[in-house]
This record gives sequence, C-alpha cells and structure tokens, in this order.
Amino acid sequence: MLPLALSLVCACNGWLAVLAGLGSVAGYRVFWGAEQQPMLWLAAGLIVALLLGSRSISRQTPLLLPAVAGLIVAASGVLFQTLGAEDTPIALYLIRVGLAGGTTWLFSQVRKGRNPVLEWLTAGLAVLALVQIAPVRWFSLGFFAAGILAVTGAFPAAAIAGLALDLAGVTPVPMTAVMVLAYLFRLLPKPLGWAGRFAPGATYLIVMWLYGVWDVLPLPALVLGSVIGGFLPLPGKLPHRRGETGAAQVRLELASGVLAQTQQLLIEAPEVPVDEDALVSRAAERACGSCPNRKECKDSQRIGMLPGLLLHKPLLQTEELPIICRKSGRFLAELHRSQEQLRSIRADRQRQKEYRAAVIQQYQFLSSFLQDLSDKLSRRTEPAAVYAVQVAVFGNRPEEENGDRCLRFAGTEGKYYVLLCDGMGTGLGAVQEGRSAGVMLRRLLCAGYPAEYALRSINSICALRDRAGAVTMDLAEIRLDSGKVSLYKWGAVPSYLITPVGVEKIGTASPPPGLSVTDYQERTEKLTLRKGQLLVMVSDGVSEETALQCCADGIGQTAGEVAVSILTAEQAGGQDDATVVTISLESAEG
Repeated sequence: MLPLALSLVCACNGWLAVLAGLGSVAGYRVFWGAEQQPMLWLAAGLIVALLLGSRSISRQTPLLLPAVAGLIVAASGVLFQTLGAEDTPIALYLIRVGLAGGTTWLFSQVRKGRNPVLEWLTAGLAVLALVQIAPVRWFSLGFFAAGILAVTGAFPAAAIAGLALDLAGVTPVPMTAVMVLAYLFRLLPKPLGWAGRFAPGATYLIVMWLYGVWDVLPLPALVLGSVIGGFLPLPGKLPHRRGETGAAQVRLELASGVLAQTQQLLIEAPEVPVDEDALVSRAAERACGSCPNRKECKDSQRIGMLPGLLLHKPLLQTEELPIICRKSGRFLAELHRSQEQLRSIRADRQRQKEYRAAVIQQYQFLSSFLQDLSDKLSRRTEPAAVYAVQVAVFGNRPEEENGDRCLRFAGTEGKYYVLLCDGMGTGLGAVQEGRSAGVMLRRLLCAGYPAEYALRSINSICALRDRAGAVTMDLAEIRLDSGKVSLYKWGAVPSYLITPVGVEKIGTASPPPGLSVTDYQERTEKLTLRKGQLLVMVSDGVSEETALQCCADGIGQTAGEVAVSILTAEQAGGQDDATVVTISLESAEG
C-alpha cells in the first residue's frame, strides 16, 4: 500500500496537492519511520501535480498522470536497487508500479464524483490501507473506517470494506459476513435509532460466536466508528431510477458517454506533419525546369534531394547551399517562395489546431453537462430561496450608447446571475459586442450550463473569430439559499465588498477572453454576501483608486449614493464607458 499516498498527490492539483503531500510526509514518518523511498516519490509526485495537474494536457490525456506515477515508482526502484539500498523483490515492485498508476487513475475519477462503483472501490482500498495502522493495539484505523461505512455507506461499499479486512488477514473472524449483516440491520421495517449504531459491534459478536473464534481486539474501533458514523451526513444509497425519469437518466448518460468517447478520439487523432522535403523538391523542380543550363547540369538530381532543413534558415544565401549551382539565384528565389509556403501552411495548421481544440473542449463540456444533468434529474426539488437579490445599475451614458451591458437573470438550481459585459471602446461597435456576448452567455447559463464552461465557450468563440480583447466578462453567481457568491472575472477589473467595518477588494485584473482556446485566463473569487453588505462591480472605465476610495467613503451610504460618488469622482462622461453595478441581499419573505 506504500504508493497510495503518491497516487493521492498526483490525483490532486494546486494547494490540495500540497496539503496531500504534507499529510503523506507526516504519515510516512509516523508509521514507516526511516523509509526514504516514499519521500522521493512524494517530492517527484508533488512537482508533477503542480506542473501538470491543472493544465489542459492532463485533462485531454487522462492516463498521463497515472503513467507518470507508475514511472516514478519504477525509476526509484531501479535507482535504489542499483545503489543497494533496497532488497524488495522485483515481483513486489511490479505490483507497486501497477498500484501507483491504477490508484492515481482511480482517485482522479473519484474526484469527479460521478461513478459510485469507483467510490465503493476507493472505500475498500482505504480500509485495506488503514487496517495496517494501529496507534494502539486495540484500535485499528481500518476497523474504525469500516464501522463508519457499515452505518452510512451503500451496501456494495460495506461489503467491499469487509472483503478488504479479510484480505488483510488481521483477524480470523470473517469480516465480510459482519459488514453485510450489519448493513441488513438498516433494512428492518422499524428504524433502530440509536441502537442501529451498535449493529456492527453486535453482528461482530454474533459472527464470532457462530464461527467459534474469539478476537475482541477489533471490536472497540469498529463500535467507535459506527457510533461516530451515525452523526455523519454521508449518502447511504443511490437514487432509484424509475419510470420515465430513469429512462431519461439512462439516455443522458449514454449521450454523455458518446460525447466523451468522441472527445477522446479527437484527442488521439494524429496530426499530419508538413512534408518539408517535398517543398524543397518542388522548388528545385521549378528552378531547374526553367534553367537554361538544365541539359548539361549534372547536379539537378542532387538539388531535388536536398533536405527540408534548408527552409528553416530565414535569410538563406548562396554560400549556405550544400551544392554548387551556376544559377543559384534562381534556386534561392524558389526556396524563399517555398519558405513563404511553409509559413502559410504552419499558420493554417495552427488555426486548424485552434478549431480542433475548441471542438474537443465543447465535447468535453457537453459530456460533463449531460452527466451532471443525469445525476440531478432524480432530485426534483430545487433549494429553497432564503434571499432575494437587489441589483442597481448606474452608467455615465444612456444605455443605447453604452458598451457596458448589465444583465440580471435567474438560473437553475437556486442560482441568480449578474453579468457586467464590457464591449471594448465606445460607440455602436462596442455596444454590439457587449450585447452579443452577454446574450450568448445568458442563454448558456439559463440552460443550466456551469458558469466556467459557459465562459470558456465564449472565450473559444472570441478566439476563433479573431476578436481577442473585444469584450470583458464580470459574472457574479449568487446562491439564493446560502448567499455564497462566485465571481468569475475574464478581463474584468476588481470588485469591492462594502461591509459595516470596512471595504475589501475582490479579485485582480486579468487578460480578456479570446487570446487562446486552450489556456484559460479567467479568475474566480469566492465570498459570502450577507444582509447589510454591498457588492460593487465596476467596468474598466472606472479606475481602481477611485473605486476603492469612494467605496471606503461610502460605508453606511445607500447603493445609489455610492455609485453616484464613483461616477462623479471619475468624471468619465467624455471618456470610456463607465458603469457601476451594486448588489445586495434581502430576505426572500420581504
């Protein structure tokens, strides 16, 4: 089980990978002492997770990180065997390599949270690993985890956990039978209440009596886990698929699978290389075909067989040619022409690569969206709205002349959106750009598209239309049940949260959409908006210094007073479009 921590680190990214790495280092030090090889694994795995974990290549190639994890274990094994610092059998090392790669893939899939079978396998794997850790003789972490699964997990998870305990061989009592019988207590017609939390301990005693073997050491951890598990809000079973809803879920999942498979086929499709040798041969053919010395020239065949590397020299001269040609000027002119053709071909290939990346991205988004829709279909009720959103918009120009567009609309699943879309520049063109991008984004969000997918779709459209920087996106996603706000900024300037005790700047300036299809440039900020607080969003026509000072001076003022003070202080009436949007929450009953 040693590579499991490496797999967990490789399956994460960012700060989550750092935290997993620190926890793994502590665990190895506490439970394995002087083992040096796992430390090397963790250092290499953390570097890989930070460099590749959040990049598009790891999303487009799902088996990349599992392969790297397996390679880390294999390479360290060769190194330690060569240095004589390790005497682990080769067969065991092969198991470790396979375990590192396989569990990295498993943990990566479980993080997506869409496959209950993989979650059950992960639970069993966790029990198998934890059962080896016993801080005291009568308390094993594996039996503690099994007790939790017995009262909160699904039936397959409980059964697999029991199988893992039997596989570990830490007790002669058949734990698969114990876990299965403990789960069956949850199926009784009358709920057992508090007594149900002691079902795993009771079934362990019954099975131990029936089997005729007495081993009470696992009992304290098993009982403690089941008691604590009774307080945890973990899902115990899958939603049932019945009638038309179940059929619709199956169709959505099938469609999601087809889109995911199509995406993978597009990723794996090889790119056709440019035949540079053929371009040189074509240049020689054109030059020699019109050369007056072609009949007595003995080097025409050698000229046609020159390598394509000649095209990589931008200022190719006669002395750089590997042959002697009496009419080298004619041949050089044709080579320069082929160089222009090569540049055009490469530019066209790069453009096709952008188109292909955009198509792959949309297949990925649609596949995830359909899978999410299938998962949520059985939950017919939306979260109850606790808050109502109050939005006010103030601008320095009439709406029909203002390139800043503010849209307010309700989304799905108890979400409310406020979008400030800024068409760059002023005039009719800016108005049209802002309106077009805003309407498209609103349609995607109203259809239930996740905000990050919708914004990246707008980015792809801007990139493929050569409209990089034409608009900026400042989107606030507000949950009406909790007041939590996600601010998505793509090219937008910071926002400001005014509270009774001060002002907080939210976010930083970021590049606008349309620069690249594959490199995402949006910034996401999380906050919780409470009653009595004011969230202020501004367009780039308002300077950061002005907005921050006016918000600081506006503590205790109304939303209108804060907005007017910002626009007045900026004095942007004859300059760029300037817009201020204020957002506050009120009780839904009011």
